[in-house]
Amino acid sequence: MSYKVLLVDDDENILDVCTRYLKLEGYDITIAKNGEEALKLFHKVAPHVVVLDVMMPIKNGWDTGEAMRQEQDTPIIYVTALGQEHDRLYGLSLGADDYMVKPFSPKELVLRVQNIIRRVYGKSDRKEEKGSLLKHHHLTLDLEKRQVHVAGKEVELTLKEFELLALFMQHPQKVFSKSQLLEKLWGYEYMGDANTINVHVRRLREKMEENPSKPAFIHTVWGIGYKFEGNRHET
Repeated sequence: MSYKVLLVDDDENILDVCTRYLKLEGYDITIAKNGEEALKLFHKVAPHVVVLDVMMPIKNGWDTGEAMRQEQDTPIIYVTALGQEHDRLYGLSLGADDYMVKPFSPKELVLRVQNIIRRVYGKSDRKEEKGSLLKHHHLTLDLEKRQVHVAGKEVELTLKEFELLALFMQHPQKVFSKSQLLEKLWGYEYMGDANTINVHVRRLREKMEENPSKPAFIHTVWGIGYKFEGNRHET
């Protein structure tokens, strides 16, 4: 199977180089030079991964990514010259699955695309396994269907939010440091800020908890990181 990647950037040199490297790995590449063109191709091509520049004419990457997120949970890697902490955190708050700051190595981009595809699509052909359904009180997570329900109501999560919650539920009471969580979620040594994890935990609490300021599921372990409060139940 040839996985499809939508590359979006107004810099032709970046498009050319990234296209060349990704094609060498067997990916089917579609390119767009602005947000409006990207949205049209997003609907037409149905890519497996989107690599999205932020600072573009006509429609910027933030707005384009938000529009994509409203329709599909396709993984998005933001690529931008905006490298300040507040820029990265803003991108993550929009549901970014990864964030790269220019200039970057095309080989690193290939690695990040590979990691996302392996995590998201690598298990799609496997038969359902025992233990694919994790439960804790009124919280249920289905690893195969990639669905989460709280009190019977489905909760929409991004890829990283789902992976983080699954990791916690598979290891109840285990305390994870932020650096451990970054490494496990991204699959390589992440060069970003550990506040990335804070953003994802906050978003999970806002979506799942009755009172996010007094969480029942994901607890903060001050000075270390986080843990999931509960026992592991599988069906």
